[in-house]
Amino acid sequence: MNTAQFTPAGTTTAEDLGRIHLIGVGGVGMAGLARLFLTRGLPVSGSELREWPSLAGLRALGGTIHSTHEAANLDGVDTVVYSSAIPQDHLEMVEARRRGLRVLHRSEALAAAMTGRRTVAVAGTHGKTSTTSMVTMVLQQAGTDPSFVIGGEISEVGSGAHHGTGEHFVVEADESDRSFLIYRPYVSIITNIEADHLNTYGDLANLEAAFADFARLTDPDGFVVTCADDAGGRRLAETLRAEGRRVWTYGESADADLRMSDVTSSAQGVRYLAEVEGRSLGEIRLPMPGRHMALNSAAAVLAAYLLELPVAAAEAALGAFPGVRRRFERKGVADGVLVYDEYAYHPTSMTLALQTLREVAGDGRLIVVFQPYRLYRTRDLQAEIAAALGIADELVLLEVFGPGEMRRPGEGSAALIEAVPLPAEHKVFVEAWDDVPAEVARRARTGDVVVTMGAPPISLMGDQLLDALLARTGGAAALGAGVDPDGAAATAG
Repeated sequence: MNTAQFTPAGTTTAEDLGRIHLIGVGGVGMAGLARLFLTRGLPVSGSELREWPSLAGLRALGGTIHSTHEAANLDGVDTVVYSSAIPQDHLEMVEARRRGLRVLHRSEALAAAMTGRRTVAVAGTHGKTSTTSMVTMVLQQAGTDPSFVIGGEISEVGSGAHHGTGEHFVVEADESDRSFLIYRPYVSIITNIEADHLNTYGDLANLEAAFADFARLTDPDGFVVTCADDAGGRRLAETLRAEGRRVWTYGESADADLRMSDVTSSAQGVRYLAEVEGRSLGEIRLPMPGRHMALNSAAAVLAAYLLELPVAAAEAALGAFPGVRRRFERKGVADGVLVYDEYAYHPTSMTLALQTLREVAGDGRLIVVFQPYRLYRTRDLQAEIAAALGIADELVLLEVFGPGEMRRPGEGSAALIEAVPLPAEHKVFVEAWDDVPAEVARRARTGDVVVTMGAPPISLMGDQLLDALLARTGGAAALGAGVDPDGAAATAG
C-alpha cells in the first residue's frame, strides 16, 4: 500500500464526513471506529456478512447494519470507509466511486476524528493493544476523559473506542500497511521493532526506516517514547537523538530514562520498581503475569510522567488494569482444565505469552491450540514459530488462516508441524475445525492449562473447548474472569 495516495491528518474533522458507511464494519478495527463516530453523535451505517459480537453494540448506539453488500447500502451516504482487507474491486467500493462519494481508508477517517486533539499514538511489533489500553486507563484515572480507538476491547469495559471530552486522543497505530504514516502525533510510543509484515516492507531495514519516519511525524513540542531493552528501539532512539529530537526510553537497561528494577513475575501478577531522572516512582503492580506486560506498563508510566499527570493515577490504573480481550484472556475452567485465549502469532510474542502461561500452569501441562496467521509469515518465520510452539507440552495445530492468499506446495501447517520440536505423540495437525474440541478434550487432564492462540477465528474456539471438557463430566464450567484455585488473578493480559 502506498500511503502517498492518502491525505495526511489535517483540518478535516469527523463532522465534515457527513453520513458515514463502513465496509466490513464487524472487524475489531472498523467496529471501534464506528463506535467512536456513533458516540460522537454522527450518523453511521455499515455492511457485514457475518454477525460479529460487536454489531449488537453498534445497533444499540443507533448504527444501521446491513447484512449484505449491495449498492443500495450507499443511499444517503456521504463518506465510505474501507480497511486494507477490502479489495478495490469490492462492489460497494466500485459503487462509491461511481457515485462520486468521498472514499477514505480507515486511517484517514481516524485521522479526521483526531483533528484538534493531542494524539498519543502507540506503534510497535508487539504490545500495541495492551500499551494503548494502559495509556488510556491512566489518562482516565487522571480525570482527563480521553478519546480512544484501540485494536482490541478493554476487558470488563467491553469497548475498544470512545469519544471523550478531554484534549487527548489515544490511538493504536498500525504499521502493517504503512497507514500509521498519515498520523501527526503529539506523543509517539514505539514498543519494539522486529521483523514482521515483510510482505509490505521487504526487509527489516525498510521496516525500521518506516518506524523512524513515523517518529519524525511527532509534534516538535511533543516527544517520542521507545524501549531501551529492544534492539530496534535502541537504534531508533540513537537515530532520532542524533537529529535533535526529544526521545525518552524505558526498560531494565542501565541507561533507560525510566529504569525498571526488581522485576518479579508470578501467577499472581508482575511488579517492579520505577525510577526516572533520579526520582523514585515507587512500585508498579499489574494483576497479570509477564515481564512483557511490565514493559508495556512502563511505556504508559513514562508517557504519563512526561505529560505531567499524577504518578498515583498511573499506579492506580495499572494496579486495577483488567487486561484486553484476546490478550491473555481467561475463558473459563471445566473439569479442572483452565482455558485461555491469546492473540499472539508472531514468534516473539508467542514465546513471551507461552512462557507466562507456563508460570500459570505450575505443575500442570500446557496445551496449545494454534492457528497460524498468514502464509507468508508462517513460511518466512517457520523455524522461529516452531521453536515457540516447542514450549508447549501438547500442540493441536490448525491450518493457516490467510484470507486472499494462495497456498503453494509445501506451505501451511502440514509443513509447520513437522518443524515443531515435540515428540510425534505430543503434536497433531487437525484439518477440520469441528474436530479440534474432541482432540483437546482427549489430551487435557485436570490441572492442565489450554490456550487458543493465533489468527482471529481461533478466538471463537474457547467456548467450544469448554463445552467439550464439560461434556466429559456433565458438571458446570466456571466462565470468565475470577480467581484460579491457586489464587492466581484470572484476568486478560
